[in-house]
This record gives sequence, C-alpha cells and structure tokens, in this order.
Amino acid sequence: MKKSPVTTIVAIGIGAALFFVLGRFVAIPSPVPNTNISTQYGLLAFMAALFGPVAGILIGLIGHALIDFSYGWGIWWSWVIASAVFGGLVGFLCGKLKLDDGEFGTKGIISFNIFQVIGHIIAWGVIAPVLDILMYAEPANKVFLQGLVGGIANIVTTAIIGTILCYAYAASRPKKGSLSKEA
Repeated sequence: MKKSPVTTIVAIGIGAALFFVLGRFVAIPSPVPNTNISTQYGLLAFMAALFGPVAGILIGLIGHALIDFSYGWGIWWSWVIASAVFGGLVGFLCGKLKLDDGEFGTKGIISFNIFQVIGHIIAWGVIAPVLDILMYAEPANKVFLQGLVGGIANIVTTAIIGTILCYAYAASRPKKGSLSKEA
C-alpha cells in the first residue's frame, strides 16, 4: 500500500527519534574500540521496509547524526552515511514485501534477512571503512575490523529485532481479502 507523504514524514521523525534513543542508550559496547552492538538497525530495517528507501535514508542519516552529536566528539560522517545507505538499500530491496497486507511468512522472513545482510555488508564492509580512509585518513586495518565487527553484530541484531517487528506488524494487519463476503 502506498503511504501518504504526511504519514511518511511522521514516520521519519518517529523513526529517527527511536533510532537515536536505541543507538544512544541501548547500545552494547564491543571489544573493538568505537564499535557497539547496535539495536537500532532492526528498527531502521523495519521502518525502511514499511515506508521505503527515502524514509530509510533519512531515518538512518538523522538518527545516526543525532547519536554522534550527543556524544560530543562531532559527527562521524562516514558511519552516518553508511547508516543512511543501509536504510535506503533495505527500503529499496524490501519494496516487494507485503507487510501491510498481513503477509510475512517464511518467504518474507528469508527475503527480509537476505536483504538486510546485503545492506549491512555494503554499508559496514565497504562504505563506512572506505569513507573512513578517504575522509579521516584512518588506518585500513582498524576501520575494516570495526566494519567487520559492527556489520556482524548489526546483522544478528537486525535478524532478531527487525524480523520480530516485521512479523508483529504483519500479524496486526488484516489479511488481504479476509474481510470479503465469501461464504
């Protein structure tokens, strides 16, 4: 179902706020410096699947920028851009999921998780480390290790949290044709 622009704008605001809260206050430190086990990517993947790539990009961009800003070290744009790319990719790839029609069975779960894995590999295995090297002259071994650890952690948390959110949302929606007058 096509969402109205107003609904999408509200979803971006709520999504970015929730992304910030989860990323700032529910992040679990990892053994790799400056890398957390992040819970907010499951929410981002769900919101992107539901509202599309533009919402996914903006939720990731705004939410991650707010997280970095709140820590006081400045905005680390390479990772902010990677979050936005992840949201956009998931929103684009998940466009065929039928969450609004109440459909999220085995095929939907598998598709969602393949799409989120692709998004995380591109975001954290390529974009974040390459931009760290180009923008901040960071050592390659450091940023690729951060990307690897962050990417794996994000894949796992997105598989759990994102799948649960998609499943719960789809289960709350009436199934397509369930209200027809067929007897």
